[in-house]
Amino acid sequence: MVDSGTSYRDKVSQLISWGHWFSFFNIIAAMLLGTRYISQSGWPDTLLGQSYLIFNWVGHFGFLVFALYILIIFPASFIIPSQRLMRLFAVIVATVGMMVLLLDIYAYQTLHLHLNPLVWELLLSGEKTDMNAHWQYLFIAGPVIFILELVMAEWVWRKLRKLTRKRVGVPVASVFALCFIASHLIHIWADAFIYSPVTAQRSTFPVSYPMTAKTFMEKYGLLDRQEYQRLREQRGQETSEVIRYPLEPLSFASDANKYRPNLLVVMVEGLRADMLNPVTMPHLHRFATDNLWFKNHFSSSNDDMAGLFGFFYGLPGSYAQSARTEGLRPVLMDTLNQRRYQLGLFSGDNFSNPIYYQSIFSRALDRDTQSEAPAWQADASAITSMQSWLQGRQANTPWFGYLELATVNEYEQGGDYAQPFQPALNSGMAGVDQQTGLVLKNSYNNAAHYLDEQLGELIQQLETSGKLANTVVMITANHGMEFNETGMNSWGSNSNYSRYQLQVPMVMHWPNQPAEQINHYSSHLDVAPTLMESMLSVSSPADSYSSGVNLFELESQSRKWVLAGDSRDIVVIQPQKTTVVDKFGNYKVYDRHYTPLPEGKPQLSLLMQVMHELKRFYYPEDHEPQ
Repeated sequence: MVDSGTSYRDKVSQLISWGHWFSFFNIIAAMLLGTRYISQSGWPDTLLGQSYLIFNWVGHFGFLVFALYILIIFPASFIIPSQRLMRLFAVIVATVGMMVLLLDIYAYQTLHLHLNPLVWELLLSGEKTDMNAHWQYLFIAGPVIFILELVMAEWVWRKLRKLTRKRVGVPVASVFALCFIASHLIHIWADAFIYSPVTAQRSTFPVSYPMTAKTFMEKYGLLDRQEYQRLREQRGQETSEVIRYPLEPLSFASDANKYRPNLLVVMVEGLRADMLNPVTMPHLHRFATDNLWFKNHFSSSNDDMAGLFGFFYGLPGSYAQSARTEGLRPVLMDTLNQRRYQLGLFSGDNFSNPIYYQSIFSRALDRDTQSEAPAWQADASAITSMQSWLQGRQANTPWFGYLELATVNEYEQGGDYAQPFQPALNSGMAGVDQQTGLVLKNSYNNAAHYLDEQLGELIQQLETSGKLANTVVMITANHGMEFNETGMNSWGSNSNYSRYQLQVPMVMHWPNQPAEQINHYSSHLDVAPTLMESMLSVSSPADSYSSGVNLFELESQSRKWVLAGDSRDIVVIQPQKTTVVDKFGNYKVYDRHYTPLPEGKPQLSLLMQVMHELKRFYYPEDHEPQ
């Protein structure tokens, strides 16, 4: 019995010692494979960002492999009696782990996503695509990895006594532990102070959940929560990748300076597409029927910032934080500046969205000239100021006027204007029980009706002064507004991706273009290439600076879907359904009325196009930002 017990303990002790060294060499192998994530994501610019990447690379893969050993191989050392069988079991576990890592690397390189439900759905789909064909070749590596693991396991077993005598186990383990701890401590600080060269790396490696401790730091006076909220509001989300925008320097047609029409953009916050009717907005409806009216136009997002970003940059909202972090101005604005367009910027809410002064207009924006009047008064003042500014424009100097109006978005404030739609909110109706969907919708209609009268005066001035003959006019919105039409208790905006929140007006006056109602699907992403190609004579292909297409080429493009969303969600809008994919890879498919389709599945080929578009403007693995 004593001999048997001693033999068992010796076998287990030997297997545990072997398992440690076997895990160590697998950590080295995983780290070498993990360099693919680094090459795909790019090398950080700052010393702290580079230090964090190295610490995280060493510590994270050391933790992953060792955790696999502790959870599976270590307990099995006490259960499986045969040392040979135990080593074979460990080799199988290691082979499976390496295969999963290879699959994750392939998914990250192809889709910029780690393994998640969506990726598995795509990989296991029966559709015949290049992705499905390529990833199946990875299984050819399975036998090769198994043989290499078997050889390594046997070599470690034979050299175990010599390896044990070197007494390097503790120093090696200490290095991995220190790197693991250091990476999390650095991320705690970076997360608290929104240091993007570090926080942007939180999703570089698989199963990565870096530590945060804002509550702990605030408790002990190490973090000012108000200052943190202020920084976060200014900088947006904490993560960003290095964006390459545009993909190549722009080129212009030889006759670029011969024709320079003026440009006027009216952005009505929160105005949904069905408000353009002869009852609610008669003036704008008349203007739409007399010009180009895009009947199926969608914002690039259901929130303020991403909707504006898509309009000016021509890129999906997922790129917004990268552009804001790097302070990249839209190529549209840079081109207008190069062509010496005079800027006239007017806003009813004092350009309160940070993206205006952080990147879109940057230093050209004077935010101290507007008063803090109610939205309806501030909008009227902004329109008056724009009218005065327009009167002073010289005929031989091109100009760009931008007018942002907030009355519709702030409809609950009400105002001293006509209220033709009743019952509606007013100063005497503060009770929550009175704020039914009908009351709120009528108040919204009243705000739109009032703003229509104000815009009617602006349009009339343009017509009587003759400026329309040489001015491109765009009237649209950053997003729509919902009043629970979907029956999902969704109100306002940024609560779901129904057409009520995404579909917005797009009315465009283009000199010498006949009136037309266009039913092809269009998007805010199409605005930048339209203006760049058809107004500013840019000859570079649109896909070098935008994800959209020229609005005048919609028919030839045969577009079957448009893209929307933000940093959290990917939204694919098709005529009969909408697919929403969150950042964790979970997806839902809805019909045209935004009713969930329980059996709905995303189309692999379509999502492959979308994923490609969402990573196309990031630096490729073989390109270092200068």
